Amino acid sequence: MLFNSFDFGFFLVIVYALYWSIGTHRRKAQNTLLLIGSYVFYGLWDWRFLFLLLGSSFIDFFAGQLLQRSTQAPYRKLILWSSLLWNLGVLVIFKYFNFFTEGFTQLFSISEGSYGFWNVVIPIGLSFYTFQTMTYTIDVYRKRIAPTKNILNFLCFVSFFPQLVAGPIERASHLLPQFENNRTFDLKVTKEGLRQILWGLFKKILVADKLGLAVTMVFSAPDEYGWFMLIFAAVLFCFQVYCDFSGYTDIAIGTAKLFGFSLSKNFNLPYLAKSMTEFWQRWHITLTQWFTDYVYLPFVRSAKRVTISLRTTGMLLTMFLVGLWHGANWTFIAFGIFNGVILALERIPFFPNRGTLRKRLQAAPWLFSLGYVFVMFTISSVFFRSDSISEAWFILQRIFSFTQDTRITSLIGVKLLYLVFLLIAEMLTRTKDFPLQQLEFKLKKPLRWAMYYVAIVLLIRYAEPKEAFIYFQF
Repeated sequence: MLFNSFDFGFFLVIVYALYWSIGTHRRKAQNTLLLIGSYVFYGLWDWRFLFLLLGSSFIDFFAGQLLQRSTQAPYRKLILWSSLLWNLGVLVIFKYFNFFTEGFTQLFSISEGSYGFWNVVIPIGLSFYTFQTMTYTIDVYRKRIAPTKNILNFLCFVSFFPQLVAGPIERASHLLPQFENNRTFDLKVTKEGLRQILWGLFKKILVADKLGLAVTMVFSAPDEYGWFMLIFAAVLFCFQVYCDFSGYTDIAIGTAKLFGFSLSKNFNLPYLAKSMTEFWQRWHITLTQWFTDYVYLPFVRSAKRVTISLRTTGMLLTMFLVGLWHGANWTFIAFGIFNGVILALERIPFFPNRGTLRKRLQAAPWLFSLGYVFVMFTISSVFFRSDSISEAWFILQRIFSFTQDTRITSLIGVKLLYLVFLLIAEMLTRTKDFPLQQLEFKLKKPLRWAMYYVAIVLLIRYAEPKEAFIYFQF
């Protein structure tokens, strides 16, 4: 059930109406409805994977209970690692098993026919909800939070349908208490939620999906295009993946608002960053924070003496895992390593007075720093979008050898105006969470509703074919 489908619209209306008709003081009944609705939402993708979702939920819930009761360090570590091995084991089996076994057979020259491969569909949202449940267990182990005793609230925390399949990756300290407190209907918040959903749909349907047509055309036959069209397609992909994923996030956050919940901000105008370090603080914020808190910082702090080489190694390891998190493909690993190298270089004090590239970029002219960030991310996005390392190298070679174009596509044409409109709107409202926020204070009602109707008509007009969100595969 895609967010950009009429099916989801009907589903949302039904759940929303039932939810508030229950009454604001019947929190348990509301949570039960949300849990059922979330399982229906997820089960419609493939009901068999509900057992994995339930397995992770119950294991981590009871791990939290056992961690609270135990005071012996070895026993607490055993509980933690049992939980982590389950979650990471599920990830490896369903997402990375073929990748590792294929690498093994190639390394030792074993024929594919002599080794049985595990062919299975990757459960949607597996990486997201697995990381979310792991944060709960780790934080309970570190005694940062107290484990909940209410299994209904915990099941809702893991499976809350607006953010179940593609984040934001929520911390238990932020989302779980919201299921433990009563929610009050607020018409103002509801309106804001609907506006944010509308803006997310605009970014997805009218910008990301239309840009994707040109991107797919060029990347599916890179040998037919020269350096200009390949750069053009790579730039369009940067905007496509941003509008696709941040559009999903806007829909998720807006949907959560309809039910009285607040989700974490996941994007903060990343293309306005002045360094790649700042870019990753603005892009997929909850994933960056997850790897920072649970991988990079523990790795660096594990040493008695923190050195530049240790920080560099930690950064490369972290970004390698970020790339691998995106998928079982060498292109994603290359994407992660490339960004890791850039982030490490930005932190090394090359300049006098222990100055770093990051500090120089922050002090540099605005356009220069923005240009640097966009060029770096565009190069890395070629690996992200390509089907193989060889294809990515082929595209980059054609770009940097300035191979002449033999074919130029005009597939996008006037639809680029939607992207221009989006960029202008986000630039002018960069202090807001999204451009339509508090719109009633900016436009009079007739003009405001006219804009809504035009947007809805355009969304319906270009709603086909429905394209899945890019990050659903992760």
